[in-house]
Amino acid sequence: MRDGGLTAVIFDVGNVLYGWDPDAFLARQIPDDEERLRFVEESGLYAWHDGLDGGRPYDEAARALSEQFPAYAAVIAAWGARFGETIRYPVPGMPELVAELDARGVPLFGITNFSADFWPPFRAREAAFFDRFRDIVVSGEESLLKPDPAIYWLALDRFGLRPEDALFVDDRQINVDGAEAIGIRSHLFTGADDLRGRLNAEGLLP
Repeated sequence: MRDGGLTAVIFDVGNVLYGWDPDAFLARQIPDDEERLRFVEESGLYAWHDGLDGGRPYDEAARALSEQFPAYAAVIAAWGARFGETIRYPVPGMPELVAELDARGVPLFGITNFSADFWPPFRAREAAFFDRFRDIVVSGEESLLKPDPAIYWLALDRFGLRPEDALFVDDRQINVDGAEAIGIRSHLFTGADDLRGRLNAEGLLP
């Protein structure tokens, strides 16, 4: 067993492994800044998207939002058909870090707030990267969202881990707090270099 008892790493996906930039995508759909901001605020777009991450089917949610905002039906349709464009590149340094952990035999897992409709095409697109992971719990598939304690317990059960076995890495303090509340040591992600230091300190990397 490694120093400190940690044997595995559980990663968030968005803005930890891959950058998520929906604002840039929306800017290409609605170039006028005032119009775009008005649409986002009036539609509650990001709260609507959270509903997708929580398990609501995209087709149902898109139909309801398009009926409410018919002038933006094309934008709402693009959100579904081209969602992969909001997730462009791996976070700098993270492919290398993941590869190093995998090469050392450290079990890699994930817990991500992600739509059940959007996850499969993204996972397939980035198969070479995610094939290093033993399992990933997707919120939309479970109808559970971080930081609900239930999603962490579900993940631990599926991964065959105890809370003290894993380091959880997420870019949002609320999700870090949620994991720590059930006994999972956690790291607030700010970049690959800072995370490397934590992994070194925990004995997961040399």
